[in-house]
Amino acid sequence: MTQDTGPDDGGDPERGGEVRPVTGDAPQVLSGAEAPAVRHLVSIDDVSIEEMHALFRLADRFASDPRAFADTCPGFISASLFYEPSTRTRLSFESAMLRLGGGVLTAAEMTSSSVVKGESLADTIRVVGGGYADAIVLRHPSEGAARLAARYSPVPVINAGDGSLEHPTQTLCDLYNLHVERGKIEGLDVVLAGDLKYSRTVHSFAYALARFGANIVCVPQAGLELPDYVVERLHEEFQVEPMRADARRLGNLASNSDAVYLTPQKPHQLSLFTDARGWEVQSVDAVYMTRPQTERHSGSELTDTTYLRLEKRAMAAESLRDAVVMHPLPRRDEISDEVDADPRSIYFKQAARGVPIRMAILSWLLGRVPLESAGEPHGQQASYGVPMGPNPCPNPSCISRTETRHAEPRFTILEREPLRVACAYCTRELSHAVIGCSRSRIFHAPEAGTIRLILPEHLVFFEDEEAALGAGFRPAASLAGH
Repeated sequence: MTQDTGPDDGGDPERGGEVRPVTGDAPQVLSGAEAPAVRHLVSIDDVSIEEMHALFRLADRFASDPRAFADTCPGFISASLFYEPSTRTRLSFESAMLRLGGGVLTAAEMTSSSVVKGESLADTIRVVGGGYADAIVLRHPSEGAARLAARYSPVPVINAGDGSLEHPTQTLCDLYNLHVERGKIEGLDVVLAGDLKYSRTVHSFAYALARFGANIVCVPQAGLELPDYVVERLHEEFQVEPMRADARRLGNLASNSDAVYLTPQKPHQLSLFTDARGWEVQSVDAVYMTRPQTERHSGSELTDTTYLRLEKRAMAAESLRDAVVMHPLPRRDEISDEVDADPRSIYFKQAARGVPIRMAILSWLLGRVPLESAGEPHGQQASYGVPMGPNPCPNPSCISRTETRHAEPRFTILEREPLRVACAYCTRELSHAVIGCSRSRIFHAPEAGTIRLILPEHLVFFEDEEAALGAGFRPAASLAGH
């Protein structure tokens, strides 16, 4: 979670000072003096489980009568900065802000902005957050862009999708739909189907489902499986155990897919499970379909032109009898039109519910409505700058590679001994052949125990010994004769 001190409202009603009290079942509106410090919504990790439940309850109240809350955010303005196309996310955020009584600024086509003149994302954020708007809703093609924006913004930054990394507000919308349709999220069995490699909605959704203790059945399009770094994080942070799944009971939906079962709940049972066909999927509570994210494909991912498709006959499978069908939209041909009439299909309701959940998000982050319960978010680890040498992040789509002026390389520590680190922006694990200390100018082998004595801010990563020597570092005694 990223926190900064926000500007003093000074009692100005246009900036959140005195407001009319709201009566009845309406949420309590905070005065400017009570408003909390600025919070950003960059990752689904920035919201605790307790806060999610509180947001769902708040969204329920907004959904009961969306027109009744125009006195919640009067005088407040949100800015939509969309470097990529969007329909539902942008319009639902703007609808949400207008229904709360605020205003909106829209830059939906950034190719007509100062970006074409070479303005950096960091400078754009500082300008827009410096007086134009009270919140920034950002969509950007580079992974980690929202994290960078939060470092420079004096107002809340809301990640509306950054590359293939995360889309936390879509995740909150998806979770809210499960809350409405199923009454709970804990313990549910959810199928994620389609392009699991590049879908940022899938990545955020998978992390959140794991935190809630739900079980995930991955039914990927061939070649578009869940990335290793997502699976590794699910395993390391949420104790999720991946294993092969026997998904024959899902019928045509999984007939041409190597399904994987991910569960945080049954490690002991799974350790005793020896069926070569995999864990048998009996029934599921929801099917979450995704389109092929062709705008992120390199051109070789879809070797087979037949993409997964959910049709009426697939919905006849006994295991899907009680499953709701979800989709973040837009769709192509992955859900047949004939499925629209099925009462289990909720994807258009899912899109509509994006407005009340985003009303809840905005009113909360703007400090206008307190949540009934807080709890500690999963949180963002402390990050450190890379003091010298080349950018160690291997991800060409990382904001630290696409915006070099203000996105200096930064890392977080995954494990201290042996040392494992990740890019602070895109979360990819960093590889390094040797590790140096910027104070001593000595480099060590990655497995050297002496590395634990180096302060994080003095760590330097090199791809090989030659690079370290070229930077003026000398080898440790253990490497001197190597």
